[in-house]
Amino acid sequence: MKNALVIAPHPDDETLGAGGTIKHLSESGWDVTVLTVAAHMPPLYSEEVHQTTVRESRAAHAVLGVKNSVYLDKPAVFLGDIPVSELNSLILAEVEKAAPRILLIPYYDRHIDHRQIFDACMVAARPVGAGKSIGLVAAYETISETHWNAPHIEPNFTPNFCVDITSQIDTKLAAMECFKSQLHEFPGPRSVEALKALALFRGSQAGCGYAEAFHIIRMGAELVF
Repeated sequence: MKNALVIAPHPDDETLGAGGTIKHLSESGWDVTVLTVAAHMPPLYSEEVHQTTVRESRAAHAVLGVKNSVYLDKPAVFLGDIPVSELNSLILAEVEKAAPRILLIPYYDRHIDHRQIFDACMVAARPVGAGKSIGLVAAYETISETHWNAPHIEPNFTPNFCVDITSQIDTKLAAMECFKSQLHEFPGPRSVEALKALALFRGSQAGCGYAEAFHIIRMGAELVF
């Protein structure tokens, strides 16, 4: 089965970091599941904001060709209140359901939710049990978070794998525009202009028009992409 699982800390992270790749996979016959772990919900956000972001997320997923959208609805920035073993089990259960050949996860960056979910993803992705069927585990960058790590003190995103999304860049940007509540005006980091500029820069690194960059954590010898 050509199953791919993209794990997003919050609604829009998967679109920011891997929207073009998601579209490329869906166009290539892959069944893509997006698991969104945390939500913009009480106590930090209102329930109205929560429902708005979920609606925006589902609209973006429709644009990208996502087959399954799963929401764990854990309060953003309060994941630390969940016992580590419980969070690990929640992520592992979704990995087992999705049975992915490709697993894309958030990079260990400035946002505390991203860090905790990265750790849980690494537990779920171990090459035992459900993890044995995963051929590629790679971390994506999230503009406005990944780039704010303290240089040389915290880990810096240094990609070693790029996906050509030249044919998907317009769709990626259209999907991001679904997140009206999350978009910034340029030169804000979550602006459409900044997102397109990053893809252009990553493309220049990879020798193509537009690209999304990833850091490969584990990849099997068999070609999976």
